Amino acid sequence: MSETFRLARHLGPSILVLLLAFATTGVAGAEDDAERAKEASAAPEFSHGLIELKRQATARGTPEETTKTNLKFDWFPQDGAVSLLRLELPFPDDKTTFAGSPFDPDFGDAKIRVGFRAVEVATQPFTSFVELTFPTADPESQGTGKYQFSVGAKTVFPSPPGPASFGSPKQSFSVQVQQVVSFAGDPERSDINQTKFELEWRDAWPSGHYVKATAKPVIDWVGNGRTGAVLELEYGLPLDARWGLAVMAGGLLWGEGVPSTYSTRAEIKLIYRY
Repeated sequence: MSETFRLARHLGPSILVLLLAFATTGVAGAEDDAERAKEASAAPEFSHGLIELKRQATARGTPEETTKTNLKFDWFPQDGAVSLLRLELPFPDDKTTFAGSPFDPDFGDAKIRVGFRAVEVATQPFTSFVELTFPTADPESQGTGKYQFSVGAKTVFPSPPGPASFGSPKQSFSVQVQQVVSFAGDPERSDINQTKFELEWRDAWPSGHYVKATAKPVIDWVGNGRTGAVLELEYGLPLDARWGLAVMAGGLLWGEGVPSTYSTRAEIKLIYRY
């Protein structure tokens, strides 16, 4: 069976809907990237992009969700349809416990992402992105062994003004949907066909501090539609004009063993804007 046919066979209704939406709504941006690019545009000297160093300690995670150090490079083009170019390099620990082995890293599956500028549909802004994951893991056990293609879409709802609101005036609620499918790679490794959701509440202050809570349900179509979800709570603060710091704690809501879930996670990340 050709790889092209294998890929087509796994494109279920979810990805078809997403692809149709992507084609009819035009190009747009992605997840927090659009917000980051917007914030950066207010300070032109820091509008080119960011570098993020992240350390995650993960307990009872699925193979792609383990203790690791992650390095991410974002660039925000100032003109044209593309608003984001990203390279993400994971370095999973050789020891896969919660504490891991930070001074004995392996190399994981690298990712590239392209985000596009936002458009409005019936006055509601929509963003989108495409992503490719490459089976670059060394050793191979630290990755999926598959190439992965992903497409996602997101919309943000600002908090309505009035006495019923709470927190700062910049709080918002967003919904993101992402479809991931695998193709090519090691035929002995499991296929990937997942629909991921991110339901996020976020509050930010003029000082640069923010808090957010994100529920991340996932549907595993290879696993006959079984579901799982994690909940993550994050707090971020600026260190100065260029540097920022964030901490996050996450835990399983349901679906132990479902791909993209874990039992417990603690995370700290350092962000540099340029």
